[in-house]
Amino acid sequence: MYQEEFFKNFWPNWSNYNPYAFSGQAIGATAGYSGWGTHGHPAHAHGGAMNDYRQMVEDPMLPSYAMAPFSRRHISIQYEDQTRMVGQQKVEDCLMASQESSSDQYKPLPPGWEPPDWREVLENIRVMRSARDAPVDHMGIQKCMDDDAPPEVRRFQVLIALMLSSQTKDEVNHAAMTRLRAHGLTIDNILATDDETLGQLIYPVGFWRKKVMYIKKTCKILKNEYGGDIPSTLEEMRKLPGVGPKMSHLCMSLGWGKLSGICVDTHVHRITNRLGWTGETTKNPEKTRLALESWLPEELWAETNELLVGLGQKICLPVSPKCSQCLNVQLCPYGRNPVNRSPRKRSPPKHPVETGPPAQQLVSYYGMKPAQVFNTNSWSAFSSYDQRRTLTDCVVRT
Repeated sequence: MYQEEFFKNFWPNWSNYNPYAFSGQAIGATAGYSGWGTHGHPAHAHGGAMNDYRQMVEDPMLPSYAMAPFSRRHISIQYEDQTRMVGQQKVEDCLMASQESSSDQYKPLPPGWEPPDWREVLENIRVMRSARDAPVDHMGIQKCMDDDAPPEVRRFQVLIALMLSSQTKDEVNHAAMTRLRAHGLTIDNILATDDETLGQLIYPVGFWRKKVMYIKKTCKILKNEYGGDIPSTLEEMRKLPGVGPKMSHLCMSLGWGKLSGICVDTHVHRITNRLGWTGETTKNPEKTRLALESWLPEELWAETNELLVGLGQKICLPVSPKCSQCLNVQLCPYGRNPVNRSPRKRSPPKHPVETGPPAQQLVSYYGMKPAQVFNTNSWSAFSSYDQRRTLTDCVVRT
């Protein structure tokens, strides 16, 4: 057993290997061994080198399998890329969740129910929005189409602008639509444009890679099934790839002049829940739409989206809303809560803000805010030489 004691004292990892791989005579025979290593271990006794310097000595007391040299065989195991699959599923869920109707799970409000003081609240919102100074007023969907284009082209541009607007600020969406219109925003031209070029034109809208695929599929459907126009009914509109309920209602309104329902986006969903206009708190925009349409007069549906979107961009922000500037602070359940009105500390910017000419061009070209631009060694979004030359060393922080 002196071999085991030797390995315990001088080789901490001895238990990972066969203690009978070396015999006492082999260990003591300095002529056949290379001596001691620098860390107190026998030289050449680390890892796979052990097998190369093993000296086997016949021992009648040991079974044959104990004296046999070790053999290792590496087996490669292939795992499915679960991370990529989960990430892709999250993108799909985020883009397509709004298309799934939740009306079967919606609990209708009691007949005749309406929120208290809602007419006064709505009038205050009209006063706060009278300046029309929100991004939606200057760069919203209604500002993204070409007024001189034929009616069917104008409707197609409205549809594309709505498809790009998901998870995207109005400034970025308007800049992308400006580039698309300069490129030629027609069904035939988009079908003739390769995916890489189309991606560069719409970048950096949210999920731009996925939207390239949706736009191409939609263009093929419009050309083959609708004669180069968009669907004229809400049901057919919602069947298009990447088009959800909110997009469908707004497209019917702006494209065909038909009022099919209230357009509920993230701002309308957030503000109406804060105001208590949905009765119980709703978990998705589709349930919010059903709750609002159950009591809000139909003649007010058209202006609801524009009023509340602008209010959400300027005052009723998602984080740290400016309740002190809101005329409804005493009428709003959310605003009456002092915890919600407490200012939150903002973290300092992590990157220095670039203010030179390249950054100004980047802000103008992509519709980004100056705080979203900072220096780096390269910017991979540009592929052509002229763009790299003019906008070098700039990157968009997303």
